[in-house]
Amino acid sequence: MRVTVDSERCVGAGQCALNAPEVFDQDEDGIVVLLVREPREADAEGVRAAGDLCPSGSVTVHED
Repeated sequence: MRVTVDSERCVGAGQCALNAPEVFDQDEDGIVVLLVREPREADAEGVRAAGDLCPSGSVTVHED
């Protein structure tokens, strides 16, 4: 699994950081910050949820 983010599209909803805080954070403006490009298996469920719940489509999960 690999994750990419598009900070230009991010609207700061925070679903990513809520669902996978080990993988995502937010900057002072609420914009997504990717902490880990290749998450651990233990974080996979939260990462998938973040990708599904992101209202702007800023989070993309690549199932390798």
